[in-house]
Amino acid sequence: MGYGVIGMIGKEMTMLSMGILEMRKLEDHAQKLNFIFERVTAIINQYEPHEMAIEAPFYGKNVQSMLKLGRAQGVAIAAGLQKNIPIFEYTPKKIKLTVSGNGNASKEQVAEMLSRLLKFENDAQFFDATDALGAAVCHITQFTPRKFGNKTTANKGGWGNFIKNNPNRIKKQ
Repeated sequence: MGYGVIGMIGKEMTMLSMGILEMRKLEDHAQKLNFIFERVTAIINQYEPHEMAIEAPFYGKNVQSMLKLGRAQGVAIAAGLQKNIPIFEYTPKKIKLTVSGNGNASKEQVAEMLSRLLKFENDAQFFDATDALGAAVCHITQFTPRKFGNKTTANKGGWGNFIKNNPNRIKKQ
């Protein structure tokens, strides 16, 4: 499973981190899910993201693979929800279209566009990570970045609207 963290510096997107959660050595599926939860939680704690974007489940022919993927996504989503982070899902086609301009682009094409946009060395071993970065880029380009305090977040109706619609998510200090 790949992950990617991007941020906004002014009007420029920058990659903060990307990587792969390697679970091949874990034999038990429950251990793998726990590993995903712990690592996603650690990434959230380290980078304190405002929002989380994931690739929406897509139709697959192998039911067992789809079930495992759904569980893994659910655990990653639960880690975000535990930290009160809004979750956004984008279809693979939407991500590819946003990043490369072609909804049918290959993983290689998407990875190459992301490496140019975010200025990193493209490496085929990180395709799962570039998929995750693609979801992040897709999300951040859906909204107008808006500066709030010393952090940048997406504007979807403005902060006044967010506060009005989410009074339970506002922490008083």
